[in-house]
Amino acid sequence: MRRRYKVSTIRLPWERESRWLGDLLSGRRWWMILASAAIAVFVVLAYRAADTRARTRATRAAMAEARRAVAAFVAELGRCPHSTVELVHPPKAGAHYLNELPVDGWGRPLYVRCQGSNSRDVAEVISAGPSGSFLQDDHVL
Repeated sequence: MRRRYKVSTIRLPWERESRWLGDLLSGRRWWMILASAAIAVFVVLAYRAADTRARTRATRAAMAEARRAVAAFVAELGRCPHSTVELVHPPKAGAHYLNELPVDGWGRPLYVRCQGSNSRDVAEVISAGPSGSFLQDDHVL
C-alpha cells in the first residue's frame, strides 16, 4: 500500500507564485482600492475648483485696481488710455497710476477697451480667463 502525502497549504514567501494582482484584488482589498481612487479623484477636483476660484478672485482684484487707475487717468488727462502700458508709464511726467502691468490670476496681461466713439466714456477691463484666448467664452469681465 502506498502512502499518500498531503499537499501543504503553507508556502514560504520564495515559493509563492507571482499572483500579486490577484492577491491585491481579492477579498475586501479591491473595495479599498476603489475607495482610494474615488477619494483621490475627489481631492483633485476639489483642489482644481478651489484653485480656479482663487485665480478668479485675484483676477477680479487686479481688474478693480486697473479700473481705479483708468478712472484716475481719465480724470487727469481727459482721455482713455490706449493700453495698460500707459497706466504704468503715463505721458504726463510725475503721474503714477500703477506700479506694474496688471495681470490676471493666470499671469496674463489685462486688456483695457474704451467704449463708444467718445474717448471720455468708461473703459472696460477684461481678462482672457483660464484659456488665455478672447475667442473662447471663459473670459472674466
